[in-house]
Amino acid sequence: MADQENKMMKLGLLSIGTNVVLMFVKIITGYVGNSYALIADGIESAGDILTSLITWTGFKLSLRPADANHPYGHGKIESLAGMFSGLALFAAAGFIAHHAIQEIKLPHHAPSWFTLPVLIIVIIVKELISRKISGANRELDSKAVQGDAWHHRADALTSAAAAVGISIALIGGKGFEPADDWAALAACAIISFNGFLIFRAALHDLLDGNVSAAISDSILRHAASVDGVCKVEKCRIRKSGIGLFVELHIEVDPAISVAAGHSIAHRVKDFLIARNRQIIDVLVHIEPAGHCN
Repeated sequence: MADQENKMMKLGLLSIGTNVVLMFVKIITGYVGNSYALIADGIESAGDILTSLITWTGFKLSLRPADANHPYGHGKIESLAGMFSGLALFAAAGFIAHHAIQEIKLPHHAPSWFTLPVLIIVIIVKELISRKISGANRELDSKAVQGDAWHHRADALTSAAAAVGISIALIGGKGFEPADDWAALAACAIISFNGFLIFRAALHDLLDGNVSAAISDSILRHAASVDGVCKVEKCRIRKSGIGLFVELHIEVDPAISVAAGHSIAHRVKDFLIARNRQIIDVLVHIEPAGHCN
């Protein structure tokens, strides 16, 4: 797990560094090439730098181990960072939409042709980074990290929209100058929707909502397979950051000793942690079984 966490932090540095470089590229190209959508996109990237810093700092802090004041660790910081990331997507969509509406109202010159290849490069780079972060996050399932991946995808979407709009403006000629602004406005709906999904998922984790059925079914199946377990009566799982806390009520033969029941509980805990690296701790409560094969 430690190697994966280090890998994620390196991706965080890549995320921030990419935003810094592309911010300058987009603002300068947009200014020289008369593309207001590209300038707005560059300014939005400046906000992405701050968002990425907060997101990845939150992710790093969430990995700190438990201490005397925080016996369950600091995983909830990750959920808070995920909520911030979702809200930041809303803010980015709002900023782009406001700027696009203002530019639609004000007549301006069509963008220069050389803004198109720059946008295509931005789209490719941003989408590649988004996929790289999402792929690395698949096992950890961090809402904060997934939010940062979607910030890159949102940037790719707005750049793609700007590229389509600029193409229409260049081909259509006079009267089609605001096409890139309309295209940027259309992309805001997609960005806002995904910001909502990320915010909702992070809030779900923060409120100790249920984990996926696949995770709970796997834990129930593995717990029931341990020798001495007659039945798993109850299972509660809550997500804290990238970790899981599991609470199980298992039924055992009522005729066995307390020491034997305690031993079964430990075997269940050790087996579950060995089978799922996300599990931080397992609390096992022993119940007498009415019938045990």
